[in-house]
Amino acid sequence: MSSVLERSARALDAIVEACGWLAAWTGFALVLVMAGNVLLRYVFSTGSVAMQELEWHLMSPLTLLCIAYTIKHEGHVRVDIAYAHFPAGLRHVIDLFSALAVVALAVIVILLSWPYMMQSYRIGEGSPDPGGLPYRFILKAMIPAGFALLLLQSLAATLRAIQPFLGGKGEPSARVTPDAL
Repeated sequence: MSSVLERSARALDAIVEACGWLAAWTGFALVLVMAGNVLLRYVFSTGSVAMQELEWHLMSPLTLLCIAYTIKHEGHVRVDIAYAHFPAGLRHVIDLFSALAVVALAVIVILLSWPYMMQSYRIGEGSPDPGGLPYRFILKAMIPAGFALLLLQSLAATLRAIQPFLGGKGEPSARVTPDAL
C-alpha cells in the first residue's frame, strides 16, 4: 500500500514539476518585456499599453503557477524552531493536518475563483484601456489553475503523510534539525 501511495505522490509531483518549470520560464519572458518597455520609454520616448499589460499577464502564471513548485522544492518560508524538537509521531500528525488544510484551502479558492474567471470569459472581458490586451479571462484563469496545482501538490503531501499511519516508513517533512539551530 505504501508503494502505491508513493507512486501516486510521485505522479502528482511530476505534474507540478512540469508546470512549475514551464511557468518559471515566464519569468524570463517577463524580464524581456519589462526591458523592452523601459527601452521604448526612455530611448524612444514611446510606449505600448498592451506591452505594459503583458507584464501582468506574465506575472500571473509566474506567481500563481509556481506556488506549488516552490512548496514541492521546500523553498517557502516556515517556522521550524518548535517542529524540529517534536517527536516523529507528532511531526507526522502535523504534516498530515497541514497537508489536508492546504487541500481544503485550494478547493475553496478554486470553487470561489471559477465563477469569477468564467464571468470574464462569458462577457469577453478585455482591457478597459485603449490599446490594451483582450482576453482578460486568461489572466484570471491563473487563479484556479495555480490553486489546482497547489491542490495536486497538497494531495501528494497528503499521500506521503498518510504512509506512517498505514505502517509505511514515511519520514516527516525535511525540516531544520535541532543541530542547525
